[in-house]
Order: sequence, then C-alpha cells, then structure tokens
Amino acid sequence: MPASPTRRLGAILALLAVPWSVQTFAGGRPPTFVFPWGLANVDPVGVTFLWDFLLRYTRGLPPYITAWPLSVACYLLALTSAAAGCRGREDRRVTAGLLVAAGVAQLTLARGFSVQPGRVAWPLGTVACWAVAWWYYARPFLASGGNG
Repeated sequence: MPASPTRRLGAILALLAVPWSVQTFAGGRPPTFVFPWGLANVDPVGVTFLWDFLLRYTRGLPPYITAWPLSVACYLLALTSAAAGCRGREDRRVTAGLLVAAGVAQLTLARGFSVQPGRVAWPLGTVACWAVAWWYYARPFLASGGNG
C-alpha cells in the first residue's frame, strides 16, 4: 500500500536535514557539509547559504559547481509536486523523476570535487534522494503491478 501524500511530503522535507555532500580533505582539515540550503563548516564554524554562494562567491568557479543549484531546483520541484499530492494533484512519476535527477546532479557535484587532489566528496544526497524515490514512489508502483 502506498504511503500517504503527507508521509511522502514529510520524507522529501526531511532531505533538507541531510548533508547532500560531505567533503573530506587530506591533512586533517575538518569536513565541509553541502546541504540543499547552504554550506556548513565546523572549523571555523560557519554557514554560507546557497543564495549567498550563488550571488557573491561564484566568480571563477568550475562548471561542476552548477550541479549544486541544479540539484536544489530539481529538489524544490519534487517538493512542490509532493505538496500538490496533499491536494490530490501529484503525479508520483514526476516527483520520483525529479528526486532521481536531484541525485544525479549531486553525484556530478561530488565527482567534480573528488577529482581534485587531497579531496573526496561523499554524495549522501544522491543516496538519500534515490532512497526516497525508491521507497515512497518506485517500490509501491512496482508492488501494484504498475497500476499505482
């Protein structure tokens, strides 16, 4: 039986609390956490919100960085689609596809960071977005024989 629209929306909202990418560095530097809303550092403690990053700090950055706002755009569209489900207007295939696209974009970001010397990015957002897409959208669809 598929989850209720409210439960699906809650699962997608919970993705805001998951770091979408954790960047670790050689030499013992503390990790940087990339969330859909911004970057968080632990030493020194600080947060850079996505809109600040896009409007102030984007000059001269490599092209793979654009995968971050792209993933957030896909996520926000998926969130909007899931919210429409609370009014009976969600096309669950669209929501699932947007979550998968957000995960692919995050994977692109993590790959771009990981090819740099002394840095590895762990794409937790990819795993989380794909898990929500699978658990709340694909699995019930497949269980119903493609009729759900």
